[in-house]
Amino acid sequence: MQGKSVSEHTLPLNELLTVVLISHNRPAFLRRAMKYYGAFPCKVLVLDSATEHFQGELPEVEYRHVPQFAYSGFQAKLAYGVDQVTTPYMVLAADDDFILLDALFESLGFLEANQDYGMCHGYCLMYLALGGSVNYYRRDKKVCEDYASERPQDRVVDYMRQYLPPFYAVTRTSLMKSWYSLLPPGTSFQWQEIGHVYYMLACAKARILPMAYVVREINYGNSEHNTEVYHTLTYTDAKSVAEREAFAQFLGALPTAIKDLDAEQGKAFALESFEAMVDSLQTGRALTAELIFESNWNQSLKVPERRFGPKQYVEMPFYNQTFFDFLTRLEFMLHAMPAGRVQLQRLEGVWTQQAHLLRARNNDTPESVVDRLWQAHDRNAFNLTVVKRLAAQLQLLGEDDEAQTMGEWIARLEALSVEDHPPAFDNMQSGRLLKWLETREPDAQQAESIAGHLAANNGGPQFGIFLLDLDNDIDKLQATLDSLVEGCSKAFKIVVFTTGEPPAATTAQNTLHFVRVTPNNFVDKLNQSARQSPCDWLLLAQAGDEFTAGGLLRASLELMSAADIRAVATDEIQRTAEGALVDVFRPGFNLDLLQSIPALMARHWLIRRDVLIEVGGYQADFSKALELDLLLRIIEQGGLAGLAHLDEPLLITQAPVLEENADERQALLRHLGNRGYKAKITSQEPGTYQVDYRHAERPMVSIIVPAGDDQPALQRCLDGVLLRTRYTRYEVLIAANPNQSAAINDWLGTLHNARVRVLYADQPLSEVALCNAVSQEAQGEYLVLMAADAEVVNPNWIESLLNHAQRPEVGIVGAKLVNRDGKIAQAGLILGMNGGVGSAFVGEKHDASVYMQRLAVEQNYSAVSKVCLMVRKELFDALGGLDEVTFADGFSDVDLCLKAGQAGYLTVWTPLVQVLHNGNLPQAPESLAALREKWSTAFAQDSAYNANLALTGKGFTLGESTPINWAQLLA
Repeated sequence: MQGKSVSEHTLPLNELLTVVLISHNRPAFLRRAMKYYGAFPCKVLVLDSATEHFQGELPEVEYRHVPQFAYSGFQAKLAYGVDQVTTPYMVLAADDDFILLDALFESLGFLEANQDYGMCHGYCLMYLALGGSVNYYRRDKKVCEDYASERPQDRVVDYMRQYLPPFYAVTRTSLMKSWYSLLPPGTSFQWQEIGHVYYMLACAKARILPMAYVVREINYGNSEHNTEVYHTLTYTDAKSVAEREAFAQFLGALPTAIKDLDAEQGKAFALESFEAMVDSLQTGRALTAELIFESNWNQSLKVPERRFGPKQYVEMPFYNQTFFDFLTRLEFMLHAMPAGRVQLQRLEGVWTQQAHLLRARNNDTPESVVDRLWQAHDRNAFNLTVVKRLAAQLQLLGEDDEAQTMGEWIARLEALSVEDHPPAFDNMQSGRLLKWLETREPDAQQAESIAGHLAANNGGPQFGIFLLDLDNDIDKLQATLDSLVEGCSKAFKIVVFTTGEPPAATTAQNTLHFVRVTPNNFVDKLNQSARQSPCDWLLLAQAGDEFTAGGLLRASLELMSAADIRAVATDEIQRTAEGALVDVFRPGFNLDLLQSIPALMARHWLIRRDVLIEVGGYQADFSKALELDLLLRIIEQGGLAGLAHLDEPLLITQAPVLEENADERQALLRHLGNRGYKAKITSQEPGTYQVDYRHAERPMVSIIVPAGDDQPALQRCLDGVLLRTRYTRYEVLIAANPNQSAAINDWLGTLHNARVRVLYADQPLSEVALCNAVSQEAQGEYLVLMAADAEVVNPNWIESLLNHAQRPEVGIVGAKLVNRDGKIAQAGLILGMNGGVGSAFVGEKHDASVYMQRLAVEQNYSAVSKVCLMVRKELFDALGGLDEVTFADGFSDVDLCLKAGQAGYLTVWTPLVQVLHNGNLPQAPESLAALREKWSTAFAQDSAYNANLALTGKGFTLGESTPINWAQLLA
């Protein structure tokens, strides 16, 4: 029998109900939630376990900063909050959820009128806020709405069989206090949730009113109901089963309305209730995550426009005007106070576009400014900076009616929050990049000094900029031309190759020259213009690419004394498809990275004009890989000499789509064929390439393993080599000292394998000296230095190392080190990283997609680790082996790689060879100091890294904003 439905309260709401608002390190969510719940006529207790005290306006709420619960856990935090409640009823609320005020009234009224009920709530709708829209998902299905059985076991099982999470229901405070007083400390959130349901229904009746109760944010990844709780209840490993039975025993022994069951019967019933919940989750009887409608905000009309999917569920209590009016108010808040990760990711591109449109132009008029402001407004009308500027500009133009309408919109936004988006944007990658770029421009005094210096040197180098306008897009072309006109350098001539009608008659002598082309002849026209150009350097770009303010100017100064340089790669900033900015800060010339991912490495090079002409210009056969093919022919002509890199972004350009490109593949095959290889090229990911050089020789390989002191580790290492190596021409040399431990000696004495030799030194030697000594006994043409605690993973590991080691330009090849949790332990070594020598991406998943795909592709590094390192024996000997004097305690491998580099050889890192190892680097401060002193130039700037990237943390993140030292460039 259903209880009475009553909405009248005997006491004011603030004496009856407390909303306990929960937040942790999410200030944007908390700010919005406090704005929402702060308007409720009940008590609001905020529990914020963030590291820092909330900064900003505190509405009518009781704010508690409780950072101590960041460490002691969610349970302790909730127990503390429940203990603070003094009203007879309470409701928990997450900072990303919106419980309806009317639903609280209804639920509270029901409980007031029905004293035998312990909790009451309604149905949930899920939301996901995006850039300019909100998606809504059905979570709950229509279920039994009254759990009024006088037999508590029936209530528990019936509720779990049609499980709707009641965690955020209006609940009697006494019941909640009782539950948290009984809950064992350290209980996981999954068991808290399961136990919460059990206890509430075991103690009292429950009601689900046929009303919209809460709009909750959908989980981006795993749902706490359909995954973690489900797994907790279904995992069959011994630990999970024992944990489940222990919790069932705990629940069965609780003082509830369930009587007359002994301990074993109580436990059995709790397990039965778990099975009911599992059945509910397996069958989807109650919970789902199904998109039912989308709500796009009309920026002009300032209203949401909803598009409903083909499936709707009108039995749910959401289809009424009152609820949709609530959603309209909710969406206004979501868009005006954005917080969600997905939402902010979408907005980053929008805000970046708006920042671009707000920027002043040289040829601005009041009309052009207002036109751009309207464009910015139409992308997102919730940006206060944009709408305020638009209102002011409209007023300036005498558009009083529109200015007034905009003023009303501003008032509506500021009534909700006076905080604008720029602080949030400044903390995004796009915002940081724009701020970083601002520091790269010379001030007026610096510009004057630079101009004088260039004038005294015949104006400095001149740049020929070839712009492809094959889509005949005048707006994109204008954006490029504006960026050049507004930039700091004027040492350029522009040739526009357009498929449209040129806007003016020009000649090759003009600063801006238009050439009419077709898709079939534009390459010929490029070469003709290159031959006619008076410029020193040529650069190929697309209409729509924008030049940074100071990039060309710095290139002018850097290239004034670069007589031996043939081609220069620069950095760039790219726009994603959504409009956000990402940095592409390239390493110094990196042959293997160029071949691996040409879409990111072969674009926008500065090519010396006479070099371009000498190698035959651009080739029409590779029209979709013009720059890659050109660079490869430059390498064929003159090797790797004269190929440089400038750590300065010249362009802001559209990010390329990494996709299969037949012209890239053919250009690589042509180039490799000219170098004498019958290579095979494969792609694990579109737009990335792996070269199998198909060497004819199968040389002997000697694997040198210092014995060390850990017999089990050494045994795993040797077993890994012997059991997992597919290559047949190899030997293992175990380098041992005469004073090895008895355990090691005994085990070495048991080894009887034709491939394995144990070589003892005449006297105790350091590990480095052992490697050197044993290398003289090696029969192989190639050596592999391997740590005793390393374990090879893939059977083709030797072939993958030899694939590069047999190339004449390669000296050393290293591997990807992965720990036993599948996380990166080491991925090439970077000089200067974290104050010494370090590796980037440590702790990332081994197959993660990271900066410029650098975890996934083969490339050159300055150094790799001798945990697994291959080197040609002849080169090893020529370099004097490992330095066993200076670097006996550490970094002899780094020194070896740098010696090879100094001798003109490349060090290659390949992710195709994965080795299990912790990746720990030696703690040898004296050796590190010696390394720094010996290789000070390499430490000053690691050529495999970039001066604009931070040398801290996992690496490959934007470094601090440091102005260019223009005075130094003039010296």
